[in-house]
Amino acid sequence: MCMDLSSELIHSLLPLYMAVGLGASTLVIGIVEGVAESLALVVKVFSGVLSDWFGRRKPLVVLGYGLAAVSKLAFPLAPTLGWIVAARLADRVGKGIRGAPRDALIADIVPPEIRGTAFGLRQTLDTVGAVGGPLLALGAMAYFAGNFQAAFWVAVIPAALCVVVLVLGVEEPAHDEPSASAARKPVFVRADVRRLGGAYAVVVAVAAVLTLARFSEAFLVLRAQSVGVPVASAPWVMVVMSIVYTIVAYPAGAAADRGHGPRLLWSGFIALIVADLVLARAADAVQVYSGAALWGLHMGLTQGLLAALVAAAAPADLRGTAFGVYNLVCGVALLLASALAGWLWDAFGPAETFFAGALLTAVALLLLAFRGGDVGKLADGA
Repeated sequence: MCMDLSSELIHSLLPLYMAVGLGASTLVIGIVEGVAESLALVVKVFSGVLSDWFGRRKPLVVLGYGLAAVSKLAFPLAPTLGWIVAARLADRVGKGIRGAPRDALIADIVPPEIRGTAFGLRQTLDTVGAVGGPLLALGAMAYFAGNFQAAFWVAVIPAALCVVVLVLGVEEPAHDEPSASAARKPVFVRADVRRLGGAYAVVVAVAAVLTLARFSEAFLVLRAQSVGVPVASAPWVMVVMSIVYTIVAYPAGAAADRGHGPRLLWSGFIALIVADLVLARAADAVQVYSGAALWGLHMGLTQGLLAALVAAAAPADLRGTAFGVYNLVCGVALLLASALAGWLWDAFGPAETFFAGALLTAVALLLLAFRGGDVGKLADGA
């Protein structure tokens, strides 16, 4: 929760700071955001495997959170755009390093009979940070009269508190020493990815095309600013999106468990098409916030379900590989999507950027329709 408060405060202001304060083009912002978020997804592929191999979770978790906390110092001190880019990349690398080991550490610490409750609490606190971060940004910008650097200093406090809590308050349970044969095992075991099958390939393909359509959320903030929303108020768009995402995600997951997965997936795709069309035609703040709410609806309906589909499509002994490949493909797609969105914005304008997003979502919907039988069976079981 503490790190999310810090990161989301920065994330909700950074696109505007790069554009207004440092004169960065939208293409540059898109590339930076795409590379940053892609790095987090790609690094996750390796960090979980390393924590299994070393038999220790906490050092990697501390490294990931510590790197993210140190990077927060760079944002208020950065003299140039290059420093901002380096800090943003370091923050996301930290996220990638800590993600899988953190969840594994929670599973190690918590008794099996209450693991569901523990992970539910983790998701709840994560969401508190996702909503509270932009709210902190709004308060800081109002208090400091629109001074970005002063607002960025506020983000340092919860980031530092996060590392203190982790170092002093979390004790890793003892693990058995790895056997000599296990110690000689290579870190990355060769897996027969061909066993993942056609249904898995379809799920990854659908998710990749959908990621191309759903570029970085930084463009929601930029869209708010483009219709005249004051810079200090633009983070409200992230608050609206996150609140809807929070409200929808849990009941959507419960509905998927009851066999409504296919309808949820279709509805999520349609919600993103409508969101893109609303944002493309938006002329005032109300329309941008409406589009952001629909964007959050799409996220709530699809993100958990797509992860469940990956788990359902993969053999139990290849699920780690399956999620690794899934994260890698989606990370590359996000990089391409954000760069494409930035170029479209600079070359043609914000409306055409969101129209392109709607078109790519329709392509993903067609792919789902043509292979709907494979994905539908998985969604029923997910």
